[in-house]
Order: sequence, then C-alpha cells, then structure tokens
Amino acid sequence: MSHDTLTIESEKQEPALLQKHAKFFVRFLNLLPARLASHDSTRGTIAFFAVCGLDVLNSLPLLTPQIQKDIIEWIYGGLVTSIEGETQASGFQGTRCVNILSNDEQLLANVKYFQWGHLAMTYTAIGILATLGDDLSRLDRKSIVDGVAAVQRPDGSFSACIDGSENDMRFVFCAAAICHMLDYWGDINKEKMYEFIMKSLRYDNGFSQYLEGEAHGGTTFCALAALDLSGQLAHLDETTKENILRWLIFRQVNGFQGRPNKTVDTCYSFWIGAALRILDAFEYIDYDANRAYIMETQDSIVGGFSKWPQSTTDPFHTYFGLCGLAFMQEPGLMEVMPSLNISMRAYKRLKQLHYQWQNGATDDRFVNKDTSNKVSTSIGKLNSNGGLTTNVTSPLIMQAQ
Repeated sequence: MSHDTLTIESEKQEPALLQKHAKFFVRFLNLLPARLASHDSTRGTIAFFAVCGLDVLNSLPLLTPQIQKDIIEWIYGGLVTSIEGETQASGFQGTRCVNILSNDEQLLANVKYFQWGHLAMTYTAIGILATLGDDLSRLDRKSIVDGVAAVQRPDGSFSACIDGSENDMRFVFCAAAICHMLDYWGDINKEKMYEFIMKSLRYDNGFSQYLEGEAHGGTTFCALAALDLSGQLAHLDETTKENILRWLIFRQVNGFQGRPNKTVDTCYSFWIGAALRILDAFEYIDYDANRAYIMETQDSIVGGFSKWPQSTTDPFHTYFGLCGLAFMQEPGLMEVMPSLNISMRAYKRLKQLHYQWQNGATDDRFVNKDTSNKVSTSIGKLNSNGGLTTNVTSPLIMQAQ
C-alpha cells in the first residue's frame, strides 16, 4: 500500500491516546513499580524509553526544567572515565551501587575494579543527554571510544563491558551508535566489525545475534543500523539487499514477528520497520494492518502499549509502538531517526554538535578534561555563511558568552 493512500484520520481507526502515553512515561520517570526492582542495574534503559518516548510524543515540556536537569545530572552520575595507565573502561555504568562515598583510600581503590562502562548503558545515556539538549561538553569523547575499542573482540564483535559479558550483535550496534553520536571512531576496527556482521547473515537472509545463530528481527536491525552508522551499508550488493528485504517483508503477519512462525509483537513494528527504513523500503508494508495491531495493544485506561493484546503495558513496548506509528506519520508524533533510535530532532542536535566539534577543534579535540569553568556551547542552525545562528529556548542550555 502506498503511504500516500493511508488515511490515519479515518473514523474507523482507533485514535492513539498520545496524552495518556505521555503521562505513562512521566510516571515511570518518577516511580518504578515493585515488579521492576530486578531492573535496577538497567534503569538507564527505562529512562531512555521514557525520555525519548516523551520526545517522540513532542511532550518533553511535561518535565519541568529542574526535572530535566536532575535527569541529566543523574545520567552523569554513572560516568566512568579511565585515566592514562589504567584499564580502558570508560563509559556509563548500568548501576550506581558501586559508587561509594568514603574516605578510605583502599576501599575506593578496590571499588574502581568494579566500575566500568557498559555499551548499552553508554548508548542510552548519550541518547538521553542529546534528547534533553545537553551539549556533551562533560564527555571525554576519546576516552569513551577508547573504552569501546577495548571491548572489541578479535572476530570484530563487541562485549558489553570489559569483564563477564556476552559479545554479540546487540553490542555491535551499541558500539557503532556510540561512535557515531560522538563523531569519533578512534581505534575501532570497522573492517572486522563488518566481517562479523556479514558472517552472521544466515541462510534465510536475516542476521543472527552471534555466529551460526538464528536470524532475528532485532539483530537484523542491529546489523543494518551498525552498517549504516559506520558508513558501510553501501558494501552490500543489490542481490544481498533484496534478499534481506524479502526476509523483512515476510515478517509481517498483521503486525510484525521477530522470527518465522513466532507470535506477532508490538516492538517489531520498530525493529522490522526501522530496518526497512534503513533500506528505503518501508512503503512495501501493509500500513493499515500494522497500525491496527499496534492499536490492539494500547491501554486506553492508563496509557502505554504492550507486546500482545490484553497484556501488561511497559515502557519498552510503549516506546517502540510509538516509533512504529511515527514511521507511518501518525499525527502528533515526531519523526524518528531509524538507525539511532532517537527522534530526528535529537539527531539534528547531534549533527550541530558534530559541526561545532569539527570546526572549533583544538589540539585536544577529543578530550574535555576541565569543564568546571566551561560555558555550555549554544545550539542553533547553520546560516548561509556556515556559522551558527542561535535559536536556543531550552533552559538546560546556557548561552555562550
């Protein structure tokens, strides 16, 4: 079905309850239910879905300027920056439980052995900061990317952290996303990363999570997004792209499934939809059927979307359900940048920061060691002279003096 023929406003279609979904996200930013206690070490991902979900809903003003500042400071509270001579473990932690306040130097020295960045937490942390308008001046970009390079395996894949972690396509995506957002690739071996991705292309033309695994919708997105973000998508020949496209299209039942003969799930409206967006082939899906399934999982009382109809809603499926609707230009939703899984508005902010870094570079371009007296750089639009015209209205960003 052509996208132009889709009539979202049709009276026959159930409306998306955008205000209820926005309030749903705000509740999760204020108080997590007891059933999520086991997710303490990954609270950053929940915050990512809530903050970025509010952004897609164009509802960030529901968070007061003080709350937005508090979220930014909470994110920075998990930052680990390695110094020269130490094991490279820079990035954002998944939990603050190892951040101990003490005057015991030996205790603090021992704690450092358990403080290291996690690729998924680093990706979501930078995504939140970009979405809330932070200028990232407190990040040592080189150190963080050195931490990413430190967890790249010989086969080209990446571990989540320096010790005790799987290495698979999920973290290949996170690594590519981090480097792309920071506009720096350092010692990352992109060629080996490409080799790992292509070796994970299965006989049925989907990508698996690891070598010789089963093709999966989520990891097919991760593979294509990593190729796109690293500038290697063009390496795929037309036959390979057509075969991948065929595998993706066949994942639609009414909504989308993650694997053949599996149940349809709301989140795959993003995973498969974004993969098709990356391949410029989203228009081949059945828009009406996809939207109808997503709306079946909407909770009309408290807001949110679930993975299946009549199931419990959660931030993960709510965010990806909204992204799936955004790909179909649902009224009231912001455009989503498929490869990075953030709003296009947040992505444009990142591109403006890239411009500033590239054009205001000094000898220590990638290192921001002392930010105590540094004024945040204003964000604006490129003017006809190649400079920046400031149009900042957010109280989070201080005007450059």
